[in-house]
Amino acid sequence: MRSPKNDDELIALIKSELFTAVIGDIMDKLGFLNQFLPPQVQPLRKDMTVVGRAMPVLEADVFESADRGNNPVLQKPFGLMLEALDDLKKDEVYICSGASPSYALWGELMSMRALTLGAAGAVVNGYSRDTKGILELNFPTFSYGSYAQDQAPRGKVIDFRTSIEMNGVVIRNGDYVIGDRDGVCIVPHDASEEIFRLAFEKARGEKIVFQKIKEGMSAKAAFETYGIM
Repeated sequence: MRSPKNDDELIALIKSELFTAVIGDIMDKLGFLNQFLPPQVQPLRKDMTVVGRAMPVLEADVFESADRGNNPVLQKPFGLMLEALDDLKKDEVYICSGASPSYALWGELMSMRALTLGAAGAVVNGYSRDTKGILELNFPTFSYGSYAQDQAPRGKVIDFRTSIEMNGVVIRNGDYVIGDRDGVCIVPHDASEEIFRLAFEKARGEKIVFQKIKEGMSAKAAFETYGIM
């Protein structure tokens, strides 16, 4: 296939042709065996998808008031969350981890700000809230589900555009985030060209195999002929 001319074209092609299962299969074959976020991270609405570049956000739990501590970041109501939110760029995904999953890490007002900046979506290792508002905005949001308990007295953003980890999956600034109803996978930027090239080949091949099986070809014959199943 012809290589996409730029990131906009690549993201458009991914949205139109790829899905998490086929990308995950390719990463498995290339030795990237731990690239899916925990299965609890699901879209707020089943038809939501997200494709974009990671803007990792590091959250930490806090206990009671932090105003007597030594870290000025923790003395702010949300830590660096507002700065992180305002730093989102076009087609980036706000992806947050580091805190215990016991409060909401994303909400409606955050979604509105992200939309105005052209962000692609939000993926959090915890809960989201203001579900009705987020759904009305149609902003792609992936979380453990809906839970209204606020982060402000319980957690603070302590850094962003820094590498984070989510249940063993490392997410670096600029990695690709792909999410649909089957989960969310992280495509390492340094290997993304080969991964996507092979994923497009496999996705297009699967359409051929689907048609052949529909016409009566056995699964065994299809696999032996096309190497896809």
